[in-house]
Amino acid sequence: MNRIISVLSCLVVATSLSFAQDKPNFVFLLADDLGYMDVGFNNPDTFYETPNLDGLARTGMVFTDFYAASQVCSPTRASILTGKYPARTDTTNYFAGRRSGTYGPAEFNTVMALDEVTFAETLRDAGYSTFFAGKWHLGQVGHLPTDQGFEANKGGGSNGLPRSYFSPYKNVQNLKPGPDGEFLTDRLSKEAAAFIQRGAESEKPFLLYLSFYSVHTPLQAPKSLIEKYEKKAAKLGIADEDGSFDNEGARQVWPNAEGYRKVRIRQDHAIYAAMVESMDSGVGRVLDQLDQSGLRDNTLVVFMSDNGGLSTSEGLPTSNLPYRGGKGWMYEGGIREPVVFRWPGVTPPGTSCAAPAVSTDFYPTLLEAAGLPLLPDQHEDGVSLLPLLRNPFSKFDRGPIYFHYPHYSNQGGFPASAVRDGDYKLIQDLEDGEFELYNLVTDPSEHNNLTQLEAERTEEMVRSLNSWRKQVDARPLERNKKTGAEPPKLW
Repeated sequence: MNRIISVLSCLVVATSLSFAQDKPNFVFLLADDLGYMDVGFNNPDTFYETPNLDGLARTGMVFTDFYAASQVCSPTRASILTGKYPARTDTTNYFAGRRSGTYGPAEFNTVMALDEVTFAETLRDAGYSTFFAGKWHLGQVGHLPTDQGFEANKGGGSNGLPRSYFSPYKNVQNLKPGPDGEFLTDRLSKEAAAFIQRGAESEKPFLLYLSFYSVHTPLQAPKSLIEKYEKKAAKLGIADEDGSFDNEGARQVWPNAEGYRKVRIRQDHAIYAAMVESMDSGVGRVLDQLDQSGLRDNTLVVFMSDNGGLSTSEGLPTSNLPYRGGKGWMYEGGIREPVVFRWPGVTPPGTSCAAPAVSTDFYPTLLEAAGLPLLPDQHEDGVSLLPLLRNPFSKFDRGPIYFHYPHYSNQGGFPASAVRDGDYKLIQDLEDGEFELYNLVTDPSEHNNLTQLEAERTEEMVRSLNSWRKQVDARPLERNKKTGAEPPKLW
């Protein structure tokens, strides 16, 4: 009898091991403030060098019309983990940010609520090992990665940026300093690679979430890399030229800016380029470790940035042209992101997908990829992209994508809501209620406002946007406490 029980026990263990090994591993790579045009797979003429990301794109699938749920970091980060729009969870601005303008900004939550069941929690409860490294910016003690499904946390805290990228690090929580001069981006990718190495020795599938602080300010990088790009700029004849800024172009490209704004119109910033290369090298370290550990074929890798490149403020280190706007703006330069999926045997290598998608879609996609039941009450604003990962031309319509940012951004962006539906995008300025309608296929730079020429379409999209804002109980601008000015009621 004991022998029978022993045999049955072995069968159960063997079955559970096989089940665990059949489940894919997940590597989620998130850049901070990296623009759509900052990577070679989207922009062959970029000044920056991203060979590892370009290699990932050649072996995976690029999404050309993928959006962050917000033009600033914390809202997008919350949307990835919860599968919900920031307007639904009232996480509509970067945490702790509160800048006033003509009217008062909307109130918002400054932590991601613990009653949100993140995909890290769901995967952990399904038997995954979970590991977080890098920028969190979704809450302080009590609301850290280890409170939201991650079993380990290297560097995640309430801080939105490091005060120094060099050890001993300043303002980087939950990470022991390394040797003097160690570069933070290198350190985080090494922590991630070590986790993969440990994962290869375990029977459990894993989730690695590597959230780079790069390429967020402060603008710092190893000296040798900076010198490399200074020489490159000089060789190209673009070093220290006044043409980096075009004031007339600034007025054309940023007509709604809060005050006068310069905008970088060319990629030529040596320090920023060095930061991009360092981040790309970190990606390469992680991908190499997957190969060395024999885990490449059973790992779904995702790469994304949390919002558009910084082009109008804080050193304005990059250019997003031909896309309009950048970090802090509702235009394409602020919310359209570089995104790659690689899952050998599932995603056809070297392909691209033009179907619009958004950061809330990651949650159900990962669950379905893991063979787990979907949780529509949790990721209620997300749609699984698995059909597209198998075939980028499959019939797929996730429906309209919505945005709501009732705030004044540090980068000069105005409070706005928007909806992307098919080829069209409608933006509403929340200060005056005015609309802008663009056909993103024929006018990706968003220069030709079609509200008069396509009045019927405009009205239809306005109704859709208003209906959505009521459904999620989106918060409006508030009265200006100093002047008493009341914002218009728009929905």
